[in-house]
Amino acid sequence: MKTYSYEEAFEESLKYFSGDELAARVWVNKYAMKDSYGSIYEKSPADMHWRIANELARVEKKYPNPLTSEELFKLLDKFKYIVPQGSPMTGIGNNYQVASLSNCFVIGVEGPGDSYGGIIKMDEEQVQLMKRRGGVGHDLSHIRPKGSPVKNSALTSTGIVPFMERYSNSTREVAQDGRRGALMLSVSIKHPDSEAFIDAKMTEGKITGANVSVKIDDEFMTAAINDKGYIQQYPIYSETPTTVKEIKAKSLWEKIVHNAWKSAEPGVLFWDTIIKESVPDCYADLGYRTVSTNPCGEIPLCPYDSCRLLAINLYSYVENPFTDKAKFNFDLFKKHVALAQRIMDDIIDLELEKIETILSKIKSDPENEEVKRTEYNLWQKIYKKTGQGRRTGVGITAEGDMLAALNLRYGTEEATDFSEEVHKTIALAAYNASVDMAKERGAFEVYDTDREANNPFINRLKDADSALYEKMKKYGRRNIACLTIAPTGTTSLMTQTTSGIEPVFLPVYKRRRKVNPNDTNVRVDFVDETGDAFEEYIVFHHKFVTWMEAKGYNPAKRYTQEEIDKLVEESPYNKATSNDVDWLMKVKMQGRIQKWVDHSISVTINLPNDVNEELVNKLYVEAWKAGCKGCTVYRDGSRSGVLIATEPKKDKEKESKEALAEGLLIPSMPTNPEVLKRPSELEADVVRFQNNKEKWVAFVGLYDGRPYEIFTGLQDDEEGISLPKSVVSGKIIKNVDEAGNKRYDFQFQNKRGYKTTIEGLSEKFNKEYWNYAKLISGVLRWGMPIDQVVKLVSSLQLDSESINNWKNGVERALKRYVQNGTKATGTKCPNCGNETLIYQEGCLICTTCGSSRCG
Repeated sequence: MKTYSYEEAFEESLKYFSGDELAARVWVNKYAMKDSYGSIYEKSPADMHWRIANELARVEKKYPNPLTSEELFKLLDKFKYIVPQGSPMTGIGNNYQVASLSNCFVIGVEGPGDSYGGIIKMDEEQVQLMKRRGGVGHDLSHIRPKGSPVKNSALTSTGIVPFMERYSNSTREVAQDGRRGALMLSVSIKHPDSEAFIDAKMTEGKITGANVSVKIDDEFMTAAINDKGYIQQYPIYSETPTTVKEIKAKSLWEKIVHNAWKSAEPGVLFWDTIIKESVPDCYADLGYRTVSTNPCGEIPLCPYDSCRLLAINLYSYVENPFTDKAKFNFDLFKKHVALAQRIMDDIIDLELEKIETILSKIKSDPENEEVKRTEYNLWQKIYKKTGQGRRTGVGITAEGDMLAALNLRYGTEEATDFSEEVHKTIALAAYNASVDMAKERGAFEVYDTDREANNPFINRLKDADSALYEKMKKYGRRNIACLTIAPTGTTSLMTQTTSGIEPVFLPVYKRRRKVNPNDTNVRVDFVDETGDAFEEYIVFHHKFVTWMEAKGYNPAKRYTQEEIDKLVEESPYNKATSNDVDWLMKVKMQGRIQKWVDHSISVTINLPNDVNEELVNKLYVEAWKAGCKGCTVYRDGSRSGVLIATEPKKDKEKESKEALAEGLLIPSMPTNPEVLKRPSELEADVVRFQNNKEKWVAFVGLYDGRPYEIFTGLQDDEEGISLPKSVVSGKIIKNVDEAGNKRYDFQFQNKRGYKTTIEGLSEKFNKEYWNYAKLISGVLRWGMPIDQVVKLVSSLQLDSESINNWKNGVERALKRYVQNGTKATGTKCPNCGNETLIYQEGCLICTTCGSSRCG
């Protein structure tokens, strides 16, 4: 099959996206069909859409009234109407990689599950799913609380938090060679260790590989609002619990609010609402009891179930956008929603084929049967649950642009009324399509009308469309649940619209283009600190350009800032950006739309830095009252404020406070110089990475969870180091002989439980690496903020190619420890030229244009 260079694919994609470089690069980097060596087999998104259309048409031929490839292609082309997301887009028809088409999974336990065997089994299952690029969620409420008696040499349980760290570290281990794991950990507020869970991520460097959400019941919310007591117990659902304690609900609630205000976590899941509204939970006794959610929270799932996602581009159904004749084509929309539900059902068949391929590969792998057993059994369970329930995830994107195109301002009552009508239409059309497919293809295996008779969501559909309900009683339904609203992220860059249910981020922003000041007809607007010259130019949000054209404005004209401000003020995007929208109204909007979404909605309430905790409290309470299933807030810059200062002692207190005020000490590091002496042993992380097909490894020594020193170089090389792939952590031990010579050894526990020591890290790597590592370790030990250490390493001017590879590796290793949300000060986005980069999961994300750079 023909392959293309990156440049060929980029140039062709650039034409496809009408010159939109960001969209073209996103498609080539993330979605073009590739093999495991990175060879590119598609030249533009048109090739991808034909690949998907042909595969869907192949499935369609199994059923009555099949759709053709041409019909399917028209729905997919130009990302105009129906957009498979993430794993389906990359995986459908790609036989070069053995991967699942599911975006997300939840795993669980059978029986008590709080034994070490059960906990480690879940750890292995999590890793096996992540290596197939699936996001994973699981609940920790089954683990006994700290101090509980156990029948082993430990005598008492360590509680939840150490296992949070274990699962988090496993996620980071899978996040190698360009793959990033995604994990959601949840726990019930009723669990006696829930406070420790809520606090777990407030210390720098802890649980960095997971999102965390607390499952809150109505009883707790009522007690918190009314300042009443609340009973925690373990097991949480037992009538005869072994542990019982009464707490002040208000105090724990205030901690949740404070931590969310300070660090954007934990998120909250209103669990009684989730369970009460959940259609699959009508079949809880048959294995469909919801236990947790996927990493972004939009799909609550039972153990070993999964979901595939698809978005419908709402903007494309607005006729005559931004004019006084603008209207929404509900007839075409209902037709396409039905087709989207049908396509999602086809994708389930394709996923079952993919799982069969995965199972065949596991069988043929060279490992012995005992090693392969957990992975094989895992995929068998997923195969059964996928085929039995046929769960789908039809969602939307471009809600913000749809409302603006209809001359409605996001966040107003009028706009919310219209959004609710759109989502009601989706629910009725998707469920009608699922019933029609049940008639043609058969209902999902355990469908039972009587079981669903008291479900609030089903009864809402019944009240809105009695004919649908009667038809469903007769034929059943093809899919156990159908709908969600996920964050569309990079997908929205290709649809060139607002993302998911969110409003526009900014309708207008500036970019900079580097120019040669000596060229003729060049205008220099900005010169940076290195002397490079830039021309500044305005970038308009794609649909803002459409609005300008509809109103007779020329997007190519050079506008002054005053003129731009007037344009924005005149447009329907005025006071409708993510930072402008009335936050309470956004929560109410989410609650009203949630009534027509059988899964959940991923939405973040963006808040400015100066809001107080009371506002966060008000938003969370309103979200609960409005019927939201979950809520997440993000206060601008909050994640960089997570660090906990070590308290200064006694007579040092005043001196330390003065030093902190003058910026001489870093609050995340000890202020007593004696503490800064290196301990004889340090906990250490092992970070593997790849540069130009060379395998590298870094040992990062940690002091209180913060990087303190680093050793790195080539692995598995004659001059390098050999280390089992399973090793992700250990200890760095400092040895000093009688002559004062220092040696640093790495010690880890092998699979059989024996300690293994690799002597002399400083001798294992090139001396030049070692000398630079001493420099970096020095600044780490004196508390320079990690993001500034990364910047220092990045700025090193090195001639040797191998040393530059080393430098890149150190950057990658250290970025993992930068708190999410930390601003990359003094660093410009290579795409738009603005200093609006933040660290997120080890990557630099531009909050102006959305571009990202990892590694």
